[in-house]
Amino acid sequence: MSEKSPAAPKSPLSRAADRTRATEQSQQHPLNPNSEIHGHSLSDLVGLRRLGVHVLRIPPGKESFVFHSHQLEEEWMYVLSGRGIAEVGDEQHELGPGDFLGFATPSVGHHLRNPFSEDLVYISGGERREMEVADFPRHNKRMIRVGRNVSLCPIDQLETFTIPEGND
Repeated sequence: MSEKSPAAPKSPLSRAADRTRATEQSQQHPLNPNSEIHGHSLSDLVGLRRLGVHVLRIPPGKESFVFHSHQLEEEWMYVLSGRGIAEVGDEQHELGPGDFLGFATPSVGHHLRNPFSEDLVYISGGERREMEVADFPRHNKRMIRVGRNVSLCPIDQLETFTIPEGND
């Protein structure tokens, strides 16, 4: 019986010249029709598995994903160029180059919008755990991800209970 050999490791170097708009990936969050984000996963390009680092771009008039909070994975954002509005909890903050956001877990709800006339460009990163739980409170939804399998369920229909000590 032969074992599969592991995939060849990726280069630890990703050159800026190789990352163009033509090679960008695009995403839209299924719960937000105004979501439009473009960019490159730097961590994927060099083969990182436990850490996500992305260079992202939100076009004028668009939004990142959807207002959300994380239960397990910490996340951060660093603005490179342009301006945006960060919704953090019940507050809104205008962001510009050099501004940094960090969300320890469990995190406060957050979201980025670009109501301005130029692209908002930023670096975003965070943990890549095997499991994540994220809430989308404005949509009454909770996302549970285990590996690459994602479940979405209504928050107000979740049953919660505590396991008595000694029964775990």
